[in-house]
Amino acid sequence: MKTIAVFGATGAQGGGLVRAILADPQGGFAARAITRDVNSEKARELARLGAEVVAADIDDEASLLQALRGAYGAYFVTFFWAHMSPEKEQAEALAMARAAKAAGLKHVIWSTLEDSRRFIPLSDDRMPTLMGKYKVPHFDAKGEADRYFRDQGVPTTFLLTSFYWDNLIYFGMGPKRDAAGKLAFTLPMGDRKLPGIAAEDIGRCAYGILKKGTSEIGKSIGIAGGHLTGAEMAAALTKALGQPVYHNAVTPAVYRSFGFPGADDLGNMFQFNHDFADDFCRVRDLGVSRALNPALQTFSAWLEKNKSRIPLE
Repeated sequence: MKTIAVFGATGAQGGGLVRAILADPQGGFAARAITRDVNSEKARELARLGAEVVAADIDDEASLLQALRGAYGAYFVTFFWAHMSPEKEQAEALAMARAAKAAGLKHVIWSTLEDSRRFIPLSDDRMPTLMGKYKVPHFDAKGEADRYFRDQGVPTTFLLTSFYWDNLIYFGMGPKRDAAGKLAFTLPMGDRKLPGIAAEDIGRCAYGILKKGTSEIGKSIGIAGGHLTGAEMAAALTKALGQPVYHNAVTPAVYRSFGFPGADDLGNMFQFNHDFADDFCRVRDLGVSRALNPALQTFSAWLEKNKSRIPLE
C-alpha cells in the first residue's frame, strides 16, 4: 500500500482526499491524516474510518519530516484565512517542500492558485495593490510558492482549485436579506462565469490524480464542478431554497468597500476572476475534473445536499 500523508486532513480539501482513499480499499493507497490535534473530534472520526492519524505542526519543519517518514506521497494545502499573512503561507509551503524533499516522496500534490501578478502587474492601477506587493494576496502567495517545490526538485502536481461553494455555508457568502426583506446573492462578477466546486470534490479529484500516477508529475491541473454566472447561481439557489433569490451584481470596488476582514483581497479576487474569466474557465476544464472524479457534484446537486446548512440572514 502506498501511504499518502494528507495535510489539512480535518479540513474540507484534505478530508475529501482521506475519505476518497478510505472508500477505495482496493485502490492501493492508505491515508495518513496529518493534524495538529489528534484528539479533535474530526481527527478521531478519521481514525474510526481507518486512517492513520499523526500529529504535526506546520510551523515545525522537523515535525513535518517526521510525519512524512515512510510515506509514498503527500497532499499539501495551506489555510491563508487562519492568519491572512502571505509571508506565513509561503514559509509554510517552503517548509513542506523541504520536508517532502528530505523524506524522498515520490508524488506530491500542492493545492495552489494563480499568481495574479503575472496577469495584473503591481503597476496596473485598475486594481489596488495590497500589503505593498500583492494584488490578490491569498492567490499570489500560493502561486509564488509553486517555485519552492520546483526548486527543491520535489515530484509535484500543481492542483489549481476553484471557489468553494461551501463558502455559502462557512464564509458568510450565502444569500442575505436586503432592506426590503428579499434574499440577495452578492457576487461581483457581472455576467462572467465563476469556476466553483464542492470542497470535498477537490480531495476526490486529488485522489484521481494519485491513481493516474507519475504521468501527472510536473503538470498544473485545474478543477471545477461548474462554471456559473451570479445569475445562474441565484437561480439555482431560488430553486433549492424554495424562495426567490436575486443576483446582487455589485462592482469589485463596492465589494472591497464592505470592510470585513479580507474584503479587499476578495474584491480583488473577484475582479481578477472577472477580467480573466475565459482563462480561468479554460484551465479548470469540467471534463478533466469529471474524469478524475466521476462523482463530481454540480452546483445544483451540492445545493440539494447542503441547502439546509446555508444560513439565511
